[in-house]
Amino acid sequence: MRRLLLIVGLLALATGLLWIGQGTGTVAWPRTSFMINQIQWAGYGAALAAVGLVLIWQATR
Repeated sequence: MRRLLLIVGLLALATGLLWIGQGTGTVAWPRTSFMINQIQWAGYGAALAAVGLVLIWQATR
């Protein structure tokens, strides 16, 4: 169970960071993404990254 929490947490963190980058316009990949320069996606990414950090923390305690 701990390994699953860790994997899901890492995926959530990575996805959240990507969404933050796309939402702020820092990451323009993929070029045709509808999330680029859409600041609400940075907020969604921050929330998802926070969930990922909590899952990682739970897996390592």
